[in-house]
Formats: sequence, C-alpha cells, structure tokens
Amino acid sequence: MARSFRLLAACAAPLALGAVAAPPAGTLSLTFVHPETYTDAAYRSDYGSEKDRAQVMNDIRRHFDKLAARYLPEGYALSIEVLDVDLAGHFEPWHRQAYNVRIVRDVTWPHMTLRYELRGSDGAVIGSGEQRIADPTFNFGINIYDPSDRLRYEKAMMDRWFDQAVTRRIAARQTGQG
Repeated sequence: MARSFRLLAACAAPLALGAVAAPPAGTLSLTFVHPETYTDAAYRSDYGSEKDRAQVMNDIRRHFDKLAARYLPEGYALSIEVLDVDLAGHFEPWHRQAYNVRIVRDVTWPHMTLRYELRGSDGAVIGSGEQRIADPTFNFGINIYDPSDRLRYEKAMMDRWFDQAVTRRIAARQTGQG
C-alpha cells in the first residue's frame, strides 16, 4: 500500500508542476452574429428552437476556448464572429423511423462562416478576414473525436482552420517569417 502511494505521488508530482507551469493563454473573443439565421445549427431538427441553437453555440464556444487555451500565446488576441453554421448531415423527414435523426452522408459536409482578427502581443494585426470554412472530406480518413460527439466533424474542421489561420501565423511571426 505504501509503495503504491509513493508511486502515485511520484507520478502525480510532475503532472501537478506541469499544470502550474503552463503558460497563460491569450485572449479569445467569440461572438455569434444573428444565430437565428444560421443554415443548420440545431442538434434536433432543421428549424431548431433558440434553446437548440444555444446548445450548438455553447459546444462551439467550448471548443474554440480549448483551442485558444492550448495554442494562443499570452499577449495575443483573437476575435471571431461566427456568421453561419451548417452542421454535417441533414434531417430527412421522409424517414418515419428516423424523425429528428441527423443523417450524415458524404455530400452533407459541415460549413461555417467566420470573420476573424488575430492581433500580436504588440497589437499589430497578424491575420484577418472572412472565411467560409468547409470540410468536403469529413467522412474520410481519421477523426480523433469520439463517434458519440455531436460536433465531431465540425471540431475537426475548426481544428484545421485554427491551425491554418492562427497557429501557423503565430509560429511564422515568432520565427521572423511572417
């Protein structure tokens, strides 16, 4: 018993120190612009209620928060306005047994329209623009998210966008190439 406790303490100490030593993240501002007009932003039906859209927006916000906490350095600021959301799959009401079930097919890939601005620690704009991001190959290859995750395809798409629009620009700037 004492040996296993010492082993546990020896393993937990570096983890605890790593958690304390993690660099603070930059600042993320995320806004959902007119979510009532989004193409498809509800888990339960094409024309989701405000509550249904709020669930999707909350999940999107949490994912962007995780990306920013992990990859946005201290002093940097990222502002994102979500202008449209179209989740992967569609509802097919003609399937009587599958009412309120999202049917995911290869041609129903996820889309989002984002307007963003990335500022460096000196306040200079490093990147900005409005982009319609999409993932037409969402159903092929490896997806690291759990199959039960309702935003698994969208999260993979957001990860790729964040890497291209944010992480790579910061890395290029920090190495003097951007």
